[in-house]
Amino acid sequence: MGYGGLSLKVDFAAQPRTTTRMQTGIPFPNLSPELFSISLFGFEFALRWYALAYIAGILIGWRIAVASVRREALWPADTPPMTPRQVEDLLTAVILGVILGGRLGYVLFYQPAYFLANPAEILAIWTGGMSFHGGMIGVAVAVLWFCGRGGHPRLSTLDMMALATPVGLLLGRLANFVNAELWGRPTDLPWGVIFPGPAAQDCGQPAGEVCARHPSQLYEAGLEGLVLGLLLLWLASRGALKRPGLLTGAFLAGYGAARFAVEFVRQPDAQFVEPGNPLGLAWHVNGWGLTMGQLLTLPMIALGLWLIARARRAGA
Repeated sequence: MGYGGLSLKVDFAAQPRTTTRMQTGIPFPNLSPELFSISLFGFEFALRWYALAYIAGILIGWRIAVASVRREALWPADTPPMTPRQVEDLLTAVILGVILGGRLGYVLFYQPAYFLANPAEILAIWTGGMSFHGGMIGVAVAVLWFCGRGGHPRLSTLDMMALATPVGLLLGRLANFVNAELWGRPTDLPWGVIFPGPAAQDCGQPAGEVCARHPSQLYEAGLEGLVLGLLLLWLASRGALKRPGLLTGAFLAGYGAARFAVEFVRQPDAQFVEPGNPLGLAWHVNGWGLTMGQLLTLPMIALGLWLIARARRAGA
């Protein structure tokens, strides 16, 4: 089985085969994960691109949400789900939902055994480890709580959030690329990138040869961020916000489909890779299976399609 293809089946009785041997590829650009760093009183302070991506994504998303509620004609009965000032109040709950949900999602979905043995590290978010699916659930809980507390229409508020989210996904995946993390599987395609570091270069190739990998971060930035964001903006301009739940359904189904597709070429988390399972499938039957990322997207796609159908029936 070659890693450069899109096969889902693995022979679990066999040992992992040697991955694609690469001698050429696009060298990773000379990028630093830190925008700048300063030393004060013996301490090192740094602003990392990943943190900047989070901050910029939240701020730009907030401005998109404010701009949408200011255009009353976009909403059912020309009535936005909340005022611009209330969007600012919602922002605090959303930030907490992203951080707590993202971290707890990573703990529960990806390394539950490790964190069960080391519970003190669960809240150590500075060590890394965040889950988009967990963050999405955290944001949904925060939005539903805020709406229940203030009497705002839930589906229209979720539509507003869906419209504002893709820009954060775009910036976050670009930051993943700058950090040279979450790279893809080995490939011999001409746009394969030679990521630095021993883990990225551990492809089973002969000594002296380099390993090029799919830049899966850029695939996700393009699909989940740029393409999905433009699609949602187009739908909003065509009256989708007047059908509560339609934009939320489009976001869930669109993100789920994009993530499901990219998982075919994205390197799985190391804890899922083992002898006989080089693809790191989290679930399998007779050699056919899905990665953890694909498993988590299936409920998203199903819920998204249901919301789209529901909104279309209600607006018929």
